[in-house]
Formats: sequence, C-alpha cells, structure tokens
Amino acid sequence: MFKKILITAVALAAVGGLVFGTDAYSYLSTSAKKVRTEVKSNVPLEFEIERARNMVAELIPDIQKNMHVIAQEEVEVEELRDQIARSAKNLNTEKQKLLTLCSDTGNSQGKFHYAGRKASEREVNGEISRRFERFRTAEATVMAKKQMLDARERSLSAAREKIEGMFSAKRDLEVEVQNLDARLKMLQAAQTTSQFNFDDSQLSRCKKTMLELRKRLDVAERILDQDGKLVDTLSEAEPEASENVVEEVHKYFGVSSQAVSSGRASL
Repeated sequence: MFKKILITAVALAAVGGLVFGTDAYSYLSTSAKKVRTEVKSNVPLEFEIERARNMVAELIPDIQKNMHVIAQEEVEVEELRDQIARSAKNLNTEKQKLLTLCSDTGNSQGKFHYAGRKASEREVNGEISRRFERFRTAEATVMAKKQMLDARERSLSAAREKIEGMFSAKRDLEVEVQNLDARLKMLQAAQTTSQFNFDDSQLSRCKKTMLELRKRLDVAERILDQDGKLVDTLSEAEPEASENVVEEVHKYFGVSSQAVSSGRASL
C-alpha cells in the first residue's frame, strides 16, 4: 500500500514538473496552503472553542511540572543557605582561635603550653600558618557558596515570577474562552431568531379590521354630532314678528311710510 502511495506521489510530482516546470513547487505549496485555509475555515466554531478549552486545560501538567522543579530548587536553596550559615559560624570560631594563637606568640616569651604539653615557638608559628591557610580556603569556599546562593535565589525568584505569569495567563485564557463561548451562543441565538418565519397575516388582517372599524365609528360619531346640532337649531322657537316691524324698518333706513307708498304706486 505504501509503495503504491509513493509511486503515485512520484508520478504526480513528475507530471507537475512537466506541466509547471521550475514553478511546480510554488504551485504545489500555494495549493496546499489554500486547502489548509479552506479546511480550517470550515471547521465549526463550537469545535474550535472546545479545542481552545482543551488546550488551556493541557497547560495544567506543564504548570505542575514547573511547580515541582521550583519546590525542589527551594529545598536545595534552603539547604545551601543552612550550609553557609554553619560554615560562617565555624569560620568565626577558627578566627578566634587563630587570633588567640597570634596573641600568645607576643605574650608567652617563647614558652607555650597547649593541652598539657609544651610547644616551641616554631611549632606554634607552623600551626598558625596551617590554620590561617585552612581559614582562607574555607573563607573562599563560603564566599563562593554565597555567590552561588545569590545566583540561585535570583533564578528561583525569576522562576516564581514565571510560574505566576503562567497562572495569570491560564486564568486570562479561561476567561477568554468563556467570552468566546458566550459570544458564539449569542450569535447562534440571533441566527435562530432570524431563521424563524412567523405567519403574521392573520395579525395584519386583524389590525386592518380594527383600523376600518375605528374610521367607521369616527364617521358615525361626526354624523351624529351634526344631526344633533341640526335638531337643536330646529327646536329653537322662531321669534314672533313685531307689530311695528314695518315702522322699525322705515326708521332703520330713514324713510317715511308715505315715501314708500308713493314709490310703490309709481311702480
């Protein structure tokens, strides 16, 4: 099977070389990138978000591993600190002994007694020389350990900051995944709502009927109002004509009854 696949791949490469020439690799790589992009764009968002959530969860083993390394380093640093403290205490004791021997050489007048035995000045000076050499070697060792301790403490501090940064980044990523999931759910809800095709034709007909009824009632109310005004007008008592109305008219227009009579006669 593998042999067939290999032969097919070689054949395709040969055909591509014949068709595209020296640009065959460029065409193939571009096609591969395009295929990868299209495949990735077609992956459901739910799957991608779940994949992101799993990737964040997979950070926990790495964080735990780093925490174990830090804990081990803390123990070793603490042990080194105790060693330096003990060595410094021993150095101080040796320093006092060395100074005592040096003091004896100036006050004993060449007579030395240590642990119940006599010692010559030469022997005392030799002991001072050996102890001084050991002291300087031990002191150099302590200084080297202090430098090592300082370097390891700085490294440990940087590691603690790094692990805290990993914790913070993990928390931020978890919140980001939750936000993305919430946005996706809102998008899905909006898409679901937009896909609903409600049949609101009956509702539209009801609204139209109500509108027509309101108009008819408005018209009926106006007609009734006009009829009421007409009835009120007709029901009013017609004023009786005054007996002297003619004289009132003549008086209003400033004419006399004789002039009106003569004028009528001429007509």
